[in-house]
Amino acid sequence: MDNKNLKWIYLLILSFVWGSSYILIKKALIGLSPLQVGSLRTIISTVLLLAIGYSSLKSIPKDKWKWILITGLVSFIPPFLFAYAQTEIDSALAAILNSLTPLATLLIGVGFYRFKIDSKQISGVIIGLIGSVLLMYQGSVINPDQNLLYVFFIIFASILYALQVNLLKVHLQDVSAVAITVGNFIFIFPLAVVIFFMSDYKQIDISNKDVKVALFCLIILSIVGTVFAKILFNKFVQIASPVFASSVTYILPIVALFWGLLDGEIFTLNQLFATLIILIGVYLANKKSK
Repeated sequence: MDNKNLKWIYLLILSFVWGSSYILIKKALIGLSPLQVGSLRTIISTVLLLAIGYSSLKSIPKDKWKWILITGLVSFIPPFLFAYAQTEIDSALAAILNSLTPLATLLIGVGFYRFKIDSKQISGVIIGLIGSVLLMYQGSVINPDQNLLYVFFIIFASILYALQVNLLKVHLQDVSAVAITVGNFIFIFPLAVVIFFMSDYKQIDISNKDVKVALFCLIILSIVGTVFAKILFNKFVQIASPVFASSVTYILPIVALFWGLLDGEIFTLNQLFATLIILIGVYLANKKSK
């Protein structure tokens, strides 16, 4: 299968997997703290990655290791940001706001890598930001108990994901996707261990039902949402443009919204309107004038 068709398959798979991750994070937070969710996700993922891909590290050129370190550190922070954010905002809202990633990818590409941008793309960025503000406002109206300051955790995470996409495309284009992923996690594993022991880990009661459910969700999240998805995404970036690769966030909110509604979250027509504005903005930001 040629790359043109393959990248669309990758896009759909990643959208479903990552769109489902938000509900898993939500359920994991019932029995574990945000620090524990973020750190255990990394620890479990590292063990699995070393088991299946340790030998791939030999293929990484020496001059690429610094970029493996940098992309690893950049990708280390978002899981914690999402975990903290979802203690105060709905999982569907978190996923929708993550659709700002392509806009951030474009802006970082223009600012740091001299990507060209035209008036249509600039309009897309502005429209996307307007949609985000409307979505946050509507969220505060229908659910005043949500602390919308936590929305900025999602926005910061989106910027970090966008930075990672550009770094992968520019500096690690020719490195194996498995090797990149394993290398990333080797560097961040010690940090995750330290953070876990800084949390109230002694309070974790394995016999507690909520903790059992949380750990089950975390294992699924680590295997599918991190190990499988990270390897697939790194390969995806290599066969697609940075902005197209980040466009996984087009479909991701639909999946997350589906799970959120099943879990009893409220989503109004006004929020749907704001979501469509964001997606239109992202679409325009991806589309260059002919």
